[in-house]
Amino acid sequence: MWQEKRADLAASFALRRRGLAKGWYKFSRNPLSVVGLVVLVVIVLATGLASYITPYPAHAGPYTNFKAAGQPPSWEHLFGTDRIGRDVFTRVIFGYRFSLLLGIVVLGLGVAPGVILGLIAGYHRGTWVETTIMRVTDVFLAVPPLVLALAITAMLTPSLLNEMFAIALLWWPWYCRLVFAVSSSMRNQFFIREAEFSGASEAHILFREMLPNCLAPILTKMTLDMGIVILLGASLSFVGLGAQPPTPCLGTMVADGAKRLPGEWWSTIFPALAIVLVILAFNLVGDGLRDVFAVEEV
Repeated sequence: MWQEKRADLAASFALRRRGLAKGWYKFSRNPLSVVGLVVLVVIVLATGLASYITPYPAHAGPYTNFKAAGQPPSWEHLFGTDRIGRDVFTRVIFGYRFSLLLGIVVLGLGVAPGVILGLIAGYHRGTWVETTIMRVTDVFLAVPPLVLALAITAMLTPSLLNEMFAIALLWWPWYCRLVFAVSSSMRNQFFIREAEFSGASEAHILFREMLPNCLAPILTKMTLDMGIVILLGASLSFVGLGAQPPTPCLGTMVADGAKRLPGEWWSTIFPALAIVLVILAFNLVGDGLRDVFAVEEV
């Protein structure tokens, strides 16, 4: 008995390993996606080791040095210094940390309810349950995300936590709509009917039968949405409704530097380029995942 279980586990492990190798081969055929993945890995490692690799980690907090204020890029300060003497390169690296945290928390809070509601609506297609869920979803989708986020954060105290809450509150409808489209298309397929005839519970059908078939579009959309969430968070911070100083938020850095253009251009150009870089990297990786899952489905 134990030998049979070991053989089954070995066969399952070998099958998964071949699947991962096949997926990586298809992903690696898109050079731009590989470049995006490398950039993301570098950014994640840099944020994790920010306290050790940045030249002035103290500049990420409440620090001032007016003697070094407004210095252009040099070997001592690669991205120059801001209006109160803080190293811009150090603050950009730490700013990435808060941007990635924002994206992870927002998607973590927004994806789960959207997926669950989408599964329920898809399974109960044609009933009042679907009508209720999807009409509420349509109401949220009718309002532009940035406008709704501005309205929510304006009513709350500007902070990173409230910024996460505001963006997460408006992100679930997109996943509800996506999962509904996928789950409703498989509602009458044979494996769902077979599970119903065998007496499986609704929870089993939703999360063991339907959800695995929705993972590919969900993961692809999450990767693409990370860039959008980071951009939206930077937009809120730009207008002063996100993380507050001295937190090194990229959007806030762009807003502060824009006040001193064109003289101290480095204070706003480098944080803006950092935002563009991380968004582009997530989009490239998302495109690669979309190609992989599209080929898998064919």
